Amino acid sequence: MISYKTNNIKSCFQPAFLICVSVLAVAGAGMSAAIESFGLYLKKEPVSLRKSLEFLDENGLSHYTVEPKNKLKIENQEIVKELGTQDYIQWIVEDNNEPANSAVRKFFLFVTYYSSPDKIPHVPEECYAGGGFTRKSSTDVILQVGGIGKKKISAQYLVFSNEKIDIWAEKKEFPVVYFFRVNGEYAGNREEARIILNKNLFRKSSYFSKIELAFNQSLEAPDKEETIRACESFLDVILPVLERENWPQW
Repeated sequence: MISYKTNNIKSCFQPAFLICVSVLAVAGAGMSAAIESFGLYLKKEPVSLRKSLEFLDENGLSHYTVEPKNKLKIENQEIVKELGTQDYIQWIVEDNNEPANSAVRKFFLFVTYYSSPDKIPHVPEECYAGGGFTRKSSTDVILQVGGIGKKKISAQYLVFSNEKIDIWAEKKEFPVVYFFRVNGEYAGNREEARIILNKNLFRKSSYFSKIELAFNQSLEAPDKEETIRACESFLDVILPVLERENWPQW
């Protein structure tokens, strides 16, 4: 009587099984050969900033100023580790052209850079929610940036509230606007950024940077129109600097 184990061993040498194994082996070898022959890069190499964000010169930002005390660093290394990069700036920026009581005179700027990205982490929808804030709304917007030769940049416009953080505190809402710079292009959300990252397999390297502006420095939040106007005015000044001096040439 032939045992079950013996039957299993014999089945491994049946013609159909051997053909399947051969096809899979050839397919795997063929894929590796194709990737090598055509110069495809499934795992990207890191690409460094031309100049660290830390050395971004706020003195070249026209009527916008940043006091030394308002260049904020993340002291908790666990948070830095979770952020996934050491290349970032957190500034409280002041627009000296705005009245002292303006809701957009001061705002929070957060720029991060990832030199070898394999995913798009840490969007404000998740980060602010993790901090206890409630997202009240989310809208796709188009920013008109660049003076006479204006370019349209897709972005996300979000409104958050502190209502769940302290039920006894005065309710406060504030807007946040963010978008990405990915391999020399702009992206308005995480999905667009992923598409740009993955669309060119012939490039060795890849990067992305997130630009985020939060108008949470005043008791009264600006409305959507004020926020977009303030964003466009500031981006007219800072994006040329980042493109020219900091982000990789693409």
